[in-house]
Amino acid sequence: MNESERPVVLTGSMNRLDGKPQDLGEFLGDVTLVVNTASKCGLTPQFEGLQALYAGKRDRGFTVLGFPANDFMEQEPGTADEIAEFCQVNYGVEFPMFEKTTVVGDDANPLFAELAAQSEQPEWNFAKYLIDREGRLIRKFPAPMTPEDEELTGAIEQALAD
Repeated sequence: MNESERPVVLTGSMNRLDGKPQDLGEFLGDVTLVVNTASKCGLTPQFEGLQALYAGKRDRGFTVLGFPANDFMEQEPGTADEIAEFCQVNYGVEFPMFEKTTVVGDDANPLFAELAAQSEQPEWNFAKYLIDREGRLIRKFPAPMTPEDEELTGAIEQALAD
């Protein structure tokens, strides 16, 4: 299946950390990086790089969407308020963060179920899925890959230029 035949993944609604529903379709038109996050993971410092990417490219139509999940070794035990405070105080996160959710297995939320169907499910916290302006998956990047990695930043730049 080529990229233009892939189904749109940015559909439906999910709640933000403040409990308010967010229509994922509102992010169509942006290049979007979807990331499953956790506050108590060895990869948690990636929040800093994700925020830097968002801050540096949002004016060009780029966004990051964070989805806290407790699926891997219970590394996201916090409540929505605790997660929001942690992200703000420690990393100054300004990009949209959603309520804690399930991102793997039969109980995965619809967004991550579709991402897994088109590529693979997250192997750990901080798996990254790059979505084009039409809401279609471009590529999955592995959890250990930092937001500063040239392979990821190059793919984002290419998507922004398309």
